Amino acid sequence: MTDQSYEPMNWDAFDERRRPAPETVDFDRVVEAAMSRRGFLRSVVAFGSGAAAMGLGSMMSSTSANAQAAAMSRFAFTPIPTATDSMVHVPEGYSWKVVAAWGDALFSDAPAFDHENFGHPNSDRVFGENTDGMEMFNIDGHQVIAINHEYVNSGINVDVDENELPTNAADVLKLQNLQGITVMEVAKGAEGWAVVVDSPFNRRITNNTPMMISGPAAGHTLLQTASDPIGTSVLGTLNNCGSGRTPWGTYLTCEENFNGYFGSTNAEMTIPDGFDRYGIGAESGYAYEKFDARFDLAQNPNEPHRFGYVVEIDPSDAASTPVKRSALGRFKHENAASVVARNGRVVVYLGDDERGEFLYKYVSNGVYMPGGDTSTLLDDGVLYVAQFGADGSGQWLPLTPETTGMDAAMICIHTRQAASAVGATTMDRPEWVAVNPIAIEAYCALTNNSWRKADATNAGGDAMVPVEGSPNARAENGYGQIVRWYPVDEDHTATGFTWDLYVTAGNPTVHSDAYAGSANITDGNMFNSPDGMVFDRFGLLWIQTDGDDSNEGDFAGQGNNQMLVGDPATGEIARFLTGPVGSEVTGMTPSSDGRTIFVGIQHPGTGWPAEGLPRSAIIAVWRDDGALIA
Repeated sequence: MTDQSYEPMNWDAFDERRRPAPETVDFDRVVEAAMSRRGFLRSVVAFGSGAAAMGLGSMMSSTSANAQAAAMSRFAFTPIPTATDSMVHVPEGYSWKVVAAWGDALFSDAPAFDHENFGHPNSDRVFGENTDGMEMFNIDGHQVIAINHEYVNSGINVDVDENELPTNAADVLKLQNLQGITVMEVAKGAEGWAVVVDSPFNRRITNNTPMMISGPAAGHTLLQTASDPIGTSVLGTLNNCGSGRTPWGTYLTCEENFNGYFGSTNAEMTIPDGFDRYGIGAESGYAYEKFDARFDLAQNPNEPHRFGYVVEIDPSDAASTPVKRSALGRFKHENAASVVARNGRVVVYLGDDERGEFLYKYVSNGVYMPGGDTSTLLDDGVLYVAQFGADGSGQWLPLTPETTGMDAAMICIHTRQAASAVGATTMDRPEWVAVNPIAIEAYCALTNNSWRKADATNAGGDAMVPVEGSPNARAENGYGQIVRWYPVDEDHTATGFTWDLYVTAGNPTVHSDAYAGSANITDGNMFNSPDGMVFDRFGLLWIQTDGDDSNEGDFAGQGNNQMLVGDPATGEIARFLTGPVGSEVTGMTPSSDGRTIFVGIQHPGTGWPAEGLPRSAIIAVWRDDGALIA
């Protein structure tokens, strides 16, 4: 066993090496113009949902905002300070425990985790690596969680070479099996929450699980391969990041950085058209192509076209076949936030997590009827992309053959190119989208854009003129922000909306200008790089971070990554949880009774949750008095 690297895979750095990021994005221009029009940064940050709800105006001073927020706080906990250690911290009166960590058995035939031998080889019978998005389902009284496993840390999962890459086919298969999705039943017993081993609901979905492709792209020549000449069947799902759930109780898992799984054993091959826009080239991140021909562009150039989709999974049937819903577009999907509009149509909001890319929504043509046929609701509809205006207005631009000059299948295969064709607003890494369950509004985390470069276009050639207005008001954006929009006529299917910023993250202990953050950021709740976002049943927004935890320079005093709670009505934000050093806090779902929340701890930097190899895990958090938490 060689020395292990605890440094996690950095997909942003991987893409940056392949294609430098743009200097600015359209959203910069829009916020700058809004600032010029309205006067200063706080004028585009509105604390009250639905246009100054509860009487709080967008021009509120920091002092008055904090005073009113404190007076009306809906938080049932005392906020905690930052932390820099290797533990999880929660407020006084709350407790936590690990429910499942990488390598824990889902089935009784899986051996115990072996720290000296990279876990164990039965990687498709155990809980996977690097947890991310998750959703809880109550299936006939059983608590069933579906959880994404975004990627692996090759240096601690298998024996690797000097480049941190696997060296044989068996290890590649192990890595493939550690990724994907876990569906598992959990139950609360005398020792707290635990996995129900051998539950009939338990299953692993991996990089090699058979799946179907549906929607406009299904059967297209670009999706046809030697092993699937029809172009409707595919093995596996890749880089499963954020999640979502449908109104009819299925799980949505989102393929994000799929580009990094493909490479070429022929370094001189000509890369197919369209690959550059998605960051696909001869170099991969895992060396799959050396041991699995499916990932070798020289042998299977169409295989990448079969990834980058939202996948629907039925958690109630472990024998069901997952379906890739191509109508929701192909890009680096972060999550999929669905809502039933007042007219019964299903709306799904979607972010493309790369600098200079776009924010989307899908609207079904059919209507959702509880108990009715839902098989085509995510296949037959219209995909839209957002365009933000400096006056605080916006439009959802339809991606159709008439607007893009592309046929329906190509729109769903080359979605980024279609969005560029209609003039969508380029953004700073649109991450999770969250829809408020008690107000007609939605939020998107724009996590950061810390790599400003000299060129001024994205990979599609979209103009990136200087910072002069967009929902990013800062020329260099190492902290991130959360944008919020309100559909016209309170109708999620409407093509018009208005927007503001719920928060701009920053560091008021280091800066006194725009980099201090918006007025609802203080030295007691500051953070950087908002990523995961989930609303609870009460309309509170849980915010998780995946940022710089160096605790130095611009990030001094911000500590480890964390989970905060925001009140959309007042703008109040409070820190609830901090993760171990080196980790990302990602994914959150409540138990059916709302008395426990399950939270993901991804790529901890040291031996956590115990001595030995660091192991990603999900934890349960509850109030000691047994009261509701979410």
